[in-house]
Amino acid sequence: MSIPAHELGHAGEEAALRHLLANGYELVHRNYRYRRAEVDLVMRLGQELLVIVEVKARSSSQYGYPEEFVTERKRQLLRLAAEQLQEELHWTGDLRFDVIALAPVSNGLQLEHFQDAFW
Repeated sequence: MSIPAHELGHAGEEAALRHLLANGYELVHRNYRYRRAEVDLVMRLGQELLVIVEVKARSSSQYGYPEEFVTERKRQLLRLAAEQLQEELHWTGDLRFDVIALAPVSNGLQLEHFQDAFW
């Protein structure tokens, strides 16, 4: 299944959002930007948990699994964006960083949700 990178990224983000909504999460922001940081999805689970979600889709695992491509620099940027979001939203609840990894399979996309993936 060959999908151009930009289409795979968009399809992956859509699949991740559907997965999260189906599991009781509420969308707060999509593609939130702060300085050089971009957060794919900002979700709320209940009233006390804000979840920063990085979506990684790869066309194959030839060079590694999608979740392995969340670099330390990307984590730093996500933390920076999360701090700004907490201020903007006056958020006093808990915060969690998740990674959703996707890869094409014969019948669509395989999705793995890594909760509390890093801090």
